[in-house]
Amino acid sequence: MANLKSAFVFVLQSIVVGLAVAFLVVLVRPDLMPGLGAENVGPASYADAVSLSAPSVANIYTKRLIQENGTATSRPRFRVDTAFASAVIIDEDGYLVTNYHVFQDEPTEIRVQFSDGRIAEPVIVGLDAETDLALLKVNLPDLQPIKLAKSDELRIGDVVLAIGNPYGLSTSVTQGIVSATGRNLYQLVTFANFIQTDAAINAGNSGGALINSLGELVGINAAVLAQDTGTEGIGFAIPVDLVRGVVEQIKLNGRVIRGYMGLLPDDLTDAERLALGIENQTGIMLMEVYEDGPAAAADLRAGDIILELNGEPVYSQRQALLISASTVPGDTVEVLGIRDDVRFRTTITAGERPQGLDDATD
Repeated sequence: MANLKSAFVFVLQSIVVGLAVAFLVVLVRPDLMPGLGAENVGPASYADAVSLSAPSVANIYTKRLIQENGTATSRPRFRVDTAFASAVIIDEDGYLVTNYHVFQDEPTEIRVQFSDGRIAEPVIVGLDAETDLALLKVNLPDLQPIKLAKSDELRIGDVVLAIGNPYGLSTSVTQGIVSATGRNLYQLVTFANFIQTDAAINAGNSGGALINSLGELVGINAAVLAQDTGTEGIGFAIPVDLVRGVVEQIKLNGRVIRGYMGLLPDDLTDAERLALGIENQTGIMLMEVYEDGPAAAADLRAGDIILELNGEPVYSQRQALLISASTVPGDTVEVLGIRDDVRFRTTITAGERPQGLDDATD
């Protein structure tokens, strides 16, 4: 009996000592405990990220004169329509990025208000409807540009913050995560592979900053699915990697110059690929080749199957559009195709993509 009691006391003492040691380890070195390390715990606050980036986000106020038709007994009336938007300072020279659609209705007055209270009338340097981006410039000193991240390093689940001027409420911040990347929304723009987020984006957030937890810009807020569609928590931002390229081109050329081949492709169905004996799911069909366009000059025809462009297998209409747009006008595009069950090669000399084309036109 005494031996049993001694054994019980020994076990009890061991448990107490073990618990005490574990407590000290958790207290002093939490990183040694699974699930409790600093790398697994997000910050309790994103105030530092906001304080770094918020001074780089400006408010845009636009006014537009609207004429309302009169009646047989009254003259026409005029009213002023005021709208809100946001913009992001991207360098110390006074350049700001916002959305193209902010200026789509040609406002008669545009003002930018900065976080320090200064107000300026910006110059529109260039607009690009196909990415929904606009570049502005103001002549003010001591502007604080935002730090640019790399949007291709974003991962689904990363925390993001949207900063903007919704409904005129300046420097409003909402939090969410990256829900998806590379979203193609033809109904909105042609070339922006959107970042999808559940951070609240409302009217006036357009052109504002989507930042990461370090306060770096990962995207320009652009759109939210209309709530009358029954959706909630689905917003979109233009990735900063795309913003960089558009800004560089507008600074250099005053506009974005894209390549153009002059053809309308369509994706092939699995049955069509099987009938053609095409492997690896490659190939698109030309539905139309535009008269006097680069593709017509290369003797491409409607019904041709395109397998490769510049040695790159083509899997979709979207991919062909991006290859075409990224080609410098005047450069050549090597084409591998099929016509009447016979493979052929030809070369297209790219032209410049006209403004206002159908989204699917290459």
